Amino acid sequence: MTLDADAGQPPHRGAAGPLAALAEAYDRSELRRRSYTGILIVLVLAMLVAGFRLAEDANSGSFFGGFSHVLDYPAEILSDAWARGWSFWTIPFTVQHAENGITHTYVHYLLETVNMAVVATLTGFVIGAALSILASRNLVRNRAIVWATRRMLDIARAFPEIVIALFLIFIIGKNPIAAVAAIAFHTIGALGKLYSEVNENADMKAWEGLDAAGASWAQKVWFAILPQVMPNWVSYALLRFEINVRASAIMGFVGAGGLGQQFKTFVDWRYGADIVAIMALLIITIIAIDNLSGMLRRRLIGPGAH
Repeated sequence: MTLDADAGQPPHRGAAGPLAALAEAYDRSELRRRSYTGILIVLVLAMLVAGFRLAEDANSGSFFGGFSHVLDYPAEILSDAWARGWSFWTIPFTVQHAENGITHTYVHYLLETVNMAVVATLTGFVIGAALSILASRNLVRNRAIVWATRRMLDIARAFPEIVIALFLIFIIGKNPIAAVAAIAFHTIGALGKLYSEVNENADMKAWEGLDAAGASWAQKVWFAILPQVMPNWVSYALLRFEINVRASAIMGFVGAGGLGQQFKTFVDWRYGADIVAIMALLIITIIAIDNLSGMLRRRLIGPGAH
């Protein structure tokens, strides 16, 4: 009599068993994800409906009625620009006022806006890059320094540029310095955060080699890390410059100078042709900067840059 080796053992499960269990678990996970997505959509729609109803009640029933007039103002300023004919294209170069023998045109204010963005970006690049090194866990062993630097960067990017500008204008008055400082402060936080992540993804083999050779900490950063991260640093700085040009124009709405301040003035005065001319200048400038920045970033980090 021979004993069955499989007696008393559970039946053998083939490959189909684990695959079926895995498929069942995936289906449950997918159903749960879709349920959460549906609940989120319902909540967002409910909040939108409640918000619109609140706005309608607060405006005595005129909120939805105003939608029929949403294109009235754009039509007004465009018709004013059209009425100027070919003379509209001379508006950006028309002297607005002269001060100390210097004539000011919209092109002058545009250059002031771009200069504000350049200075703010360069300041943010230098300080943000320095702080990013101290915020990188693979470069600094002292965790207290890393934690404190990261919190500084969090604070720097926590407040929008326009809020910082309003605070600085209250202290130093309405001038471009307030706008540059506000944009630079936010840029330090944004670039410092991005740069620290780039630093932590650097290959540490060169660092370890220099460390074995007895190099100082500064030498290891300079020769092992910077050559790797600099292309990405410059790429992010160029991308930030595009953002800062738009931010510089917005600064004018709080009286911090530049083309934005002229734009706000003419919006208040309802000078349609001048409004369209300033908008055209800004759009053309931002498109040109975007294309130039994209070309430079593709040269630095390859065709994957956008």
